[in-house]
Amino acid sequence: MSVNAAAAQALDDIAKMMDLLGEESFKAIAHSRASRLVGDMGEDVSTLDKKALMAIPGIGAKIADKIIEFCTTGRMREHEELAARVPPGLLALMNVPNLGPKTLRTLWQEGGITDAASLEKAIADGSILTLPRMGAKSVEKIRQSLEFAKTSGERLWLGRAWALAAEIVDRMRAHQGVAKAEAAGSLRRGKETVGDLDVLVCLKKGANAAEVSEWFRASPGVTQVLAAGESKSSVRVALNHDTGRWKLEGKEGEAKAGPSIQVDLRVLPVESWGSGLMYFTGSKEHNIRLRERALAQGMTLNEWGLFPEDDEKTPPQSRGVKPVASATEEEIYATLGLAWTPPEAREDRGELDHKGAWRLVEVGDIKAELHAHTTASDGTMSIEQLASAAKARGFHTIAVTDHSRSSAIANGLDEKRLAAHVKAVHAAKVPGITILAGSEVDILADGRLDYDDEVLAGLDVVVASPHAALSQDSAAATSRLIKAISNPSVHILGHPTGRLLNKRKGLEPDMKALIEAAVAHDVALEINAHWMRLDLRDVHVRLAVEAGCKIAINCDTHEPRDMDNLRFGVMTGRRGWLTPELCINCWEEKKLHAWLKKKRK
Repeated sequence: MSVNAAAAQALDDIAKMMDLLGEESFKAIAHSRASRLVGDMGEDVSTLDKKALMAIPGIGAKIADKIIEFCTTGRMREHEELAARVPPGLLALMNVPNLGPKTLRTLWQEGGITDAASLEKAIADGSILTLPRMGAKSVEKIRQSLEFAKTSGERLWLGRAWALAAEIVDRMRAHQGVAKAEAAGSLRRGKETVGDLDVLVCLKKGANAAEVSEWFRASPGVTQVLAAGESKSSVRVALNHDTGRWKLEGKEGEAKAGPSIQVDLRVLPVESWGSGLMYFTGSKEHNIRLRERALAQGMTLNEWGLFPEDDEKTPPQSRGVKPVASATEEEIYATLGLAWTPPEAREDRGELDHKGAWRLVEVGDIKAELHAHTTASDGTMSIEQLASAAKARGFHTIAVTDHSRSSAIANGLDEKRLAAHVKAVHAAKVPGITILAGSEVDILADGRLDYDDEVLAGLDVVVASPHAALSQDSAAATSRLIKAISNPSVHILGHPTGRLLNKRKGLEPDMKALIEAAVAHDVALEINAHWMRLDLRDVHVRLAVEAGCKIAINCDTHEPRDMDNLRFGVMTGRRGWLTPELCINCWEEKKLHAWLKKKRK
């Protein structure tokens, strides 16, 4: 675990333990926010002094001291003091749905429940029913949540969540009573993994809400109905993972029981569609900022709309108060004096301070794929088939970058095979698209590349990527990748950390140093668009964008369907505030080819 991740975990634990102990909520909120800020930080937090830490909105002097203490000693005294007062099993239970800190505090202090085993025992023998606010329905929800936690495993990859959400949204749109249907939540924001799905619908005039909700609950794959109402329903849907060339390495029982995900449906009034979509898209932190801004302007904001603030305790919508804005997200942002914020940017990372209209990279901006494989290594398409697939996407350029010799498992090419392959690529003709001959060249453990410099200099495109020795320490990984970036023949640093989401963490280099080297050597850092990679991750993209570093968004195409992953790479870029100008795949053909050829002079 990196220093950032470990420090973030310690701060998050402190926040949770404060909640469990019933301490002032503002303290817990401050530590939780600081945890998120440190976890999302693109640079190594241990390199920052107190002044630099306090310059980050949301980190004050006391929390800065705790971060510095952790970076220098590997511990936080306050964490240890709180941990001595809170049973460790309670922290794990806070990840279980329907078990908030107040409920857990009651279970612990009133019932002696300290972990999952003692909670299951109290449910089994009925003793939990004697505790305050523990009725039969509440206990059954907790029991179901415990069972779900055993089988749900990790958060679901964005690509798999997207596919399931698309099926459900299409099903809802097909119902004659539905006027609109969209997926919201972390999926709409493009987070790399998703914990559950939120689907929103609004009805046509005269449509029956109960009938529409029942249509949702009868969706294919539903294994359990958790809640059934006219305006809100919750179900669990079984998942069938197909991870393509990366086979699922799940638990032994997972293949039998099957993982599942919770999907919630909310039926919104048409007049509250915009406010509901905004509310359920989140993030929670972004919504808090919007509500604070509304209050400062004499208004109050909730999922029903933006209303005049009248200091009444009863919600305005229940009193018939007419909202100032509610029908669309755009009108709510405009009423608050803001430009509409793209969903991917709604993470409370300074987006409300953004001036003017947003212009982030879009799928339609992408005009080239610069990392693709054919049957020469481990792809499924010929050169011509690959080029035709790229042309069908509207691309002007496709780079054939089959694996280098060290990737034996991927049928990597030795120098003799590479020479013949380059000739074949240059000889291939598909009208309307330029086909470039390149290679995805392995970065060896010491930073050397898998081909000699003379061979590299003869390629149109060089994507240098780490595939082995992915457990190196940070210093070794940083030195290794910077050495590759420094090679004058390299155009793109491919999937820089080599991570696979939910499977391996990959390298943890000093990203700030890597970005500085990439800028100095005019090398683009890749966002690998496959939903199991999404590497660079979003916070690293943001760091690169701020430094003016070029970014490539590539599908790492091995088979035709891989090009469908482009949307996930673009969403990751948008989460990092990437503009088309910095993304080399968005450039017109003349500009892109001129840049590629600069390294061949």
